[in-house]
Amino acid sequence: MLLFSSRNTLNLQFKRYFMDSFTQIVLGIATAELCAGEKLQRKTFLYGAILGTIPDLDIVVGHFLKPVDGVAIHRGLSHSLLFFALLSPILGWIITKLERGKIDFKSSSLLVFWCLLTHVLLDIFTSWGTQIFWPLHDRIALKTIFVIDPLYTLPLLISLLIAWRKPTFSLRKKYVLRGIYISSGYLALTSGLKLHALHQFETALKSQNITYNDLIVKPTAFNCILWNANVATKDAYLLGDYSIFDSQPITFNSYKKNNELTKELAGNPDFETLKTVSEGWFIITKKDNLYYFNDLRFGLLNTDSNQSQFAFSYVFREKNGTLKADGVPKQKRDGKALMIGILNRIRGN
Repeated sequence: MLLFSSRNTLNLQFKRYFMDSFTQIVLGIATAELCAGEKLQRKTFLYGAILGTIPDLDIVVGHFLKPVDGVAIHRGLSHSLLFFALLSPILGWIITKLERGKIDFKSSSLLVFWCLLTHVLLDIFTSWGTQIFWPLHDRIALKTIFVIDPLYTLPLLISLLIAWRKPTFSLRKKYVLRGIYISSGYLALTSGLKLHALHQFETALKSQNITYNDLIVKPTAFNCILWNANVATKDAYLLGDYSIFDSQPITFNSYKKNNELTKELAGNPDFETLKTVSEGWFIITKKDNLYYFNDLRFGLLNTDSNQSQFAFSYVFREKNGTLKADGVPKQKRDGKALMIGILNRIRGN
């Protein structure tokens, strides 16, 4: 997901958390209504909203850790099947006591489990992915949808607003299912569009006789029309984009891997953590005797080839004799410029 590592950028992460959590709240309510709407009636809106946000409370925990560690734990333990298996019966027991006589322990535990699980299933479709099989380190990320996408959220939200006004569970279920079907259909659409974009990038690389070791494709912010690609070659990373409205061939910008600078940071705890978090998609640059860790997975804030500014960068400064990483602060104008660039590029080249 969209994460930064300094205290300043952790505050930005909280803002992103509340926007992202709105989608998870809506999905949690829909799930709770389908699981227990007949027994708990409209109280499922409260329980679903709470349960739908629980996995992302790791962001709050991260605020009290070292900056880089706060980034590293996001979507780890709190998004795992192990965590859900342990937490579901505990919260299920609490709900059973609160709603005495209305819902049994098994039903309430299943309510909790499904609300937590659907949260993670949606996160799996994003670029950040999740460690659903924690303690295994692998993150599962299908990279078909941006972390905040109104076209996914709005059908669910509208269906819930309509359902809230209906007097019976059967009518509420009818509208909730419609919202689920439409939003799930949109997820299927983004998956199909990603496969199309992947094919376009592979074709472009082949036609340009580019030999590569790895390729990832993911959507840009708030849409499924414009797609980015990261391409790993022997000595460089290539970044390119593709809109489904494009009429011209795909082009790639090259960025040297700077392996010598990478070796100079090898063994540094913060560097090793960021290296793991970025899944190896990074380059190290040096400016004014400061090392910069640039996460390639989320692209650039500008297109100036002479002074590239990556969306996620970390600067290493010496503290108590050790190099520590802090997120490079972002300004509101950076986000505005990024969105203007995306909107212009979506139209095609």
